[in-house]
Amino acid sequence: MEFLRPTTWDDALAARAAHPGALPLQGGTDVMVELNFDVRRPAALLDLTRVAELRRWDADGDAVRIGAGVPYARIIAELGGRLPGLAQAARTVGSPQIRNRGTVGGNLGAASPAGDSHPPLLASGATVEAESAARGVREIPAGEFYTGPKRSALEPDELIRAVRVPAAPGPQYFAKIGTRNAMVIAVCSFAVALDPARRRAGTGIGSAGPTPLRAREAEDFLAAHLDWDGGGPLDDVVARKFGALVAGAASPIDDVRGTAAYRTHALGVLARRTLGWAWSEHIGQTRREAS
Repeated sequence: MEFLRPTTWDDALAARAAHPGALPLQGGTDVMVELNFDVRRPAALLDLTRVAELRRWDADGDAVRIGAGVPYARIIAELGGRLPGLAQAARTVGSPQIRNRGTVGGNLGAASPAGDSHPPLLASGATVEAESAARGVREIPAGEFYTGPKRSALEPDELIRAVRVPAAPGPQYFAKIGTRNAMVIAVCSFAVALDPARRRAGTGIGSAGPTPLRAREAEDFLAAHLDWDGGGPLDDVVARKFGALVAGAASPIDDVRGTAAYRTHALGVLARRTLGWAWSEHIGQTRREAS
């Protein structure tokens, strides 16, 4: 197996073009497990961990541009205020060692339906920045990035350079269910993001379909039925209908972590809970601004 280790982004793109079959390595927390268990044996590994440009994040207008090499630990420590949903998801990833090594860029590259970063990226309307040496940069909306189980819209000569995430315009929450409390792959997960000024809501479903999913009908329902003006308590009928629409948007399977029926039920519960948390935060913020 050939091992490629560029130190600049231009060299990384050149290596990708010359070795389209090489497996990109960002954090390596998924890749190394697959190599150790002989799940895959690529012709080459393209290690991107020495490309300094990928380890930066920057404010980009009303969004945050996160380099593909920024680890979860830094997202938690440095971006919790701007991107609370993504930071909450990052806190649930593996162990401290994994959070120090693993990256959102690597999570996107793996494109696993169970990846923890995917639901908040979908809910917040993130965009993936991909680049090739031949065609330059293109932006892929998160909703169009996932094409199948562990498959993405990336072309063979492209690498993920960054992900652009809109700064939270309102409350965001993420929750997941696992077979234990920590260091676990999600049985299912869910993220919600509210934009009170625009009267919009975003959603993201994880580990309950062949790809991470949005619950678009549930988003439209919240936009039409939340009491955006009055700021009163969350109507239980609205919460339950929202949960049912989220559950209905999923297409889970039975596997070793849980049954399809359990995942469907759990998603409805997670949707109601996260919406309740988000709406309570919105009410509190509204009252503080009015006082």
